[in-house]
Amino acid sequence: MNYKQLTPEIIAQLEKVVGADRVVKGEGVNPDYSRDEMPIYGQNLPEVSIDVLTTEEVSEIMKICYANDIPVTTRGAGTGLVGGAVPIYGGVVVCTARMNKILSWDEKQFAVYTQPGVLLQDLKAAAIEKGLMYPPDPGQKLGTIGGNVSTNAGGMRAIKYGTTKDYVRSMTVVMPNGEIMKLGANVAKTSSGYNLCQLITGAEGTLGIITELCMKLIKKPALEISVLAPFKELPTALETVPKIFQASFRPTALEFFERPVLLLSEKFVGKDVWVKEVDGVDVQAYLLLIFDGDSMDEIEPHLERITDFLLEEGAMDVMIADTPNKIKDIWDVRGAFLDAIFESHELFDENDVVVPIYKIAEFVDFFSKDAEKYDFELMYLGHAGDGNLHIFGVSNTMEEEEFKKQIHPWMVAMYDKAKEMGGELTGEHGVGFGKVEYFEEYVGDSIIELHKQIKKVFDPKLLLNPGKVAFRSEWSKLPS
Repeated sequence: MNYKQLTPEIIAQLEKVVGADRVVKGEGVNPDYSRDEMPIYGQNLPEVSIDVLTTEEVSEIMKICYANDIPVTTRGAGTGLVGGAVPIYGGVVVCTARMNKILSWDEKQFAVYTQPGVLLQDLKAAAIEKGLMYPPDPGQKLGTIGGNVSTNAGGMRAIKYGTTKDYVRSMTVVMPNGEIMKLGANVAKTSSGYNLCQLITGAEGTLGIITELCMKLIKKPALEISVLAPFKELPTALETVPKIFQASFRPTALEFFERPVLLLSEKFVGKDVWVKEVDGVDVQAYLLLIFDGDSMDEIEPHLERITDFLLEEGAMDVMIADTPNKIKDIWDVRGAFLDAIFESHELFDENDVVVPIYKIAEFVDFFSKDAEKYDFELMYLGHAGDGNLHIFGVSNTMEEEEFKKQIHPWMVAMYDKAKEMGGELTGEHGVGFGKVEYFEEYVGDSIIELHKQIKKVFDPKLLLNPGKVAFRSEWSKLPS
């Protein structure tokens, strides 16, 4: 694609839309706008960045860029992990972070209207104040709701409440040519033609720019109890996971992790709250469950039964966190896992494959053994309840080029194994730029061609977030 560079005349047109103070050029562009939280997938400054405030501004910007063949990359908080917000072809970065207002509440319809730049943590807190709940719970609470929708973010509560896509009722989208479209409606269901709202959801900013959202809410459960089960060995813990569901338990969340990542996270947050040994035997792995409900009378029978069940399945002990302080301490450590990994390693790469829950133990055994032939180390954790694993290759001693060289075949082996098991390439982080190559191999030519045709219908000039999701053959390399 022959994209054009911004001229002083085009920049002047952009300044006329938003004012000169919000059109930042050249070396003045915030370096953060060159990357997301996974720098190994590239860093490239745009020619211009614009912090937008309204749908109309986005529309006028897109009209100018469309007329002049200027590529546009949208970003929110930049918390992605696949290079999805990297402006690899320069052009314009449109940042929606300042579109951060909750517009209105429709409590009769259990819905909220919001701009895309509202932080997930702020939306969740505001809903709680009204006795409501926004259930999707991605680990990065400083991400924006627009970014969550763009990647169909998942999180820990997906096993009971679903992922972000299950809460999108309607949206306002600016198309690549600047046209403003209203998709969906604040109703419980629809069979009105193609579900364009769901097509934009998870499209990673490649089909349109989301400028307003209507998100479904639920009534907030009155109580939430956490259950911690330490295990002597990880395989025993993982083999217990499918049995939990077979025994008709319905936890809100079910997480697994090993001792090393827990110790790293406790050190990072400065808290020592998790049990490390039971009766003189070291704990090596953990399952962490949440149960919620409207009263202790509702939850308590489940707690009694899950305690007996976990002990029968090999848990060394079962601990109930039923006070706010206990729950906060446990989840402060769990919530810091990713930040702890990032802060303690110079080089890291990650994937978030999904496999059937009864195959998690087999998959962990496979990728752990396969990594023994390489020089990097492994750290991993996962949403055991839905089979979504977060697997990191990390190093503080390798050179970056050698690290990338070794990570690649290991990634290929993992994706091949996940596909063999009937899994998916990514559960919640998306494809972005970092996984384009693997995605094409994973799904095959026919599906990639279908993605491309959809992209070209929405974006015939291929201007929006170029080089992402499904265009390896055209756009797999950074421009020289």
